[in-house]
Amino acid sequence: MKRIAMALVLLTLAIPALARELKGISMPDRITVEGKQVVLNGMGLRTKLTFKVYVAGLYLENATQNANAILSSDQIRRVEMVMMRDLDKGKISEAVNSGFEKNSKSKLPELKARLDQFNAGLTDLKEGDKLVITYIPSKGINLQSGAKSIAIEGKDFADALFAVWLGQYPVDDDLKDGMLGL
Repeated sequence: MKRIAMALVLLTLAIPALARELKGISMPDRITVEGKQVVLNGMGLRTKLTFKVYVAGLYLENATQNANAILSSDQIRRVEMVMMRDLDKGKISEAVNSGFEKNSKSKLPELKARLDQFNAGLTDLKEGDKLVITYIPSKGINLQSGAKSIAIEGKDFADALFAVWLGQYPVDDDLKDGMLGL
């Protein structure tokens, strides 16, 4: 019995983390954030006209296909975007600002300073680079853009930011569906 148990432990350690793939971009099914396991809820492709812009994966503590439940929850949430083309920070900023305007217009006056801080934290990204946005309860957003990393406080800001992809008026409907695992 001990040998079987030991064999199972060794087998578990030898198996690499499972991953999902979309358009040649691979993301692990589970990652650890702040000491907690989060699961890949879904992956989607952002397109603009006919161009592939980035593949995004949504990680959550509690997977769900309900966008409203995600936006109202106070759990670790992470969006990882892998660029499929070079993208300057101005274009990223423009898309995020538009998402805020469409989904959180009434809250924009109290979010504006933090949105400006977010935009200032963006960098130009090359094909293959990552943009990682992580919400950690009681801490706020951590933005990793290229080699740059900044923190922005507030769940209200995080909710508005995640609404850019998951809100009523997402930046890309197919991307939203993919991130929700639909």
